[in-house]
Amino acid sequence: MSDDTRETLPLATAAQVRSEVRLALKGGTWKVVGVVALLTLGAAAGLATPWALGALVDAVAESQGAERIWLLAGAIAAGALFAALFSGMGQVGATRLVERVLASTRERMVARGLALPRAALERAGAGDLVSRAGDDVAVIAESAPFVVPAVTGAAFTIATTVVGIAVLDWRFAVCALVLVIPVYVWTLRWHRRNAPQIYEAERAAMATRAHYLLASLRGIETVHAFGLSRPHGERILLASWAVSIWAVRARTIINGFFARINLAEFLGMSSILVVGFWLVREGHGTVGAATTAMLFFLRLFGPINEMMFVVDELQSSLASMRRIVGVIHANEYTAAERPEPREAAADAEAIRFEYLPGHPVLDDVSLRIGADETVALVGSSGAGKSTLAAIVAGVLDPGSGTVAGSAALVTQEVHVFDGTLRENLDLVKPGASDEELHAALRRVGADSLLGLPDGLDTGIGDRGTELTPAQAQSLALARVVLLDPPLAVLDEATSEAGSADSAALDHAATAALDGRAGLLVAHRLDQAAKADRIVVMEKGRIVEEGVHDDLANADGPYARAWSLWTRGRS
Repeated sequence: MSDDTRETLPLATAAQVRSEVRLALKGGTWKVVGVVALLTLGAAAGLATPWALGALVDAVAESQGAERIWLLAGAIAAGALFAALFSGMGQVGATRLVERVLASTRERMVARGLALPRAALERAGAGDLVSRAGDDVAVIAESAPFVVPAVTGAAFTIATTVVGIAVLDWRFAVCALVLVIPVYVWTLRWHRRNAPQIYEAERAAMATRAHYLLASLRGIETVHAFGLSRPHGERILLASWAVSIWAVRARTIINGFFARINLAEFLGMSSILVVGFWLVREGHGTVGAATTAMLFFLRLFGPINEMMFVVDELQSSLASMRRIVGVIHANEYTAAERPEPREAAADAEAIRFEYLPGHPVLDDVSLRIGADETVALVGSSGAGKSTLAAIVAGVLDPGSGTVAGSAALVTQEVHVFDGTLRENLDLVKPGASDEELHAALRRVGADSLLGLPDGLDTGIGDRGTELTPAQAQSLALARVVLLDPPLAVLDEATSEAGSADSAALDHAATAALDGRAGLLVAHRLDQAAKADRIVVMEKGRIVEEGVHDDLANADGPYARAWSLWTRGRS
């Protein structure tokens, strides 16, 4: 799917992000209050050191004696100890709260992502969801445990320190704040105006790169077979270059951000020195008070810079959070509830579907499947068979028309999960007994799976025993038996079998359909011949239907295809 037609999954609003955070913190109100109290106590205790140093200057200048000096030294040590203790405990508590929010949000996003209709993923591209589940979660996991505690701790430190400066002399506070705050506000407004869209564009470029990379890896055999490595590589290269361009723009924003912060620091220090000199000269203050004011302001460098610096990380994290929560709140991608058909397994009427606007894949297609009927779909490649099967199964939603009923779908691309044979089976029926699992395997003739070294506890998948294509298809058909749906849709589900396995898999498919309705997308006409009814499709329409004998003896597309098939088999 091209970038012009590919739709990304939605972005969450700020209100939705706040709602998600509140939901994750539900029941943890007292923990939040405790973290706030600890950080406030830590910030207040941190004022003891600069205050005591300023008082120490006056004590030495006024020869107040060793007892006073030792008392101030004790205050410095106690202040540093309690500041470290309370701040450290507050930081740990804040980090735990952040991890709680992240874990809850990540779990809800994964659950919602797995429930998204296939049509939504087709439009968005798998790369978008993978990027949100990978890149965006990684961004938050890396920065949030540091960002949120830094912001909360810095906020309390700044507030208490400003109060301390004002207590020394209100002119210190006014002069410094009048010059410094406007620069910081200007810096933040400049950053908020420029940074968010750049970070979101960078994340979107990452999603595009992931989309192209996944598409190439999934079709690697086709890429190699047709010599498409160069064009696919160039497409991935261009997508990667776009990510690099946005990364450079993001770095430019960061550099401009830091330059403005340095300007604010210079203005603040200069104003404190000027005001302190004037107060001492006019007899309105002491050298110790001026020293304390400067130490207080220097103490602000750490928390202010920390807060300003993490604003950049915070914007990046919020951009990722909007993408993650956007998946959770993707209500427009929720599949509509389908009604149950009357006296049938499925009923599709006047179906029209198109992947690209103006290029219909299905056009006014109607298909009704009886409660115990097996229907075979046949036709040339691109006739719309798999699309119609996916719509009947509920994997795709039609552009127009109505569909009643739902089904289990088995395609030629069967996924074997990395786990045990038992885990691969009972995912469709959690808690199934060993007898039920054995019965399902025996029903589809999966003797080779029953004979694995450790039985149901044999590891299969990438890190276990590698199954053959025929074994994987047998596993998928056994899942259908366990799920026991009213309708099973088999989209070329036995096409992966070689000549030695085709008969066994055909028998397995017949056994899986026994007792339920079936829709069979057949790539071999001998499969179709066994169905109760055959539906022939061409160019997105049904052009012929009936039983095998009638169609084979008629002068139609099925008869011509059957003649070629039997001639090739003779």
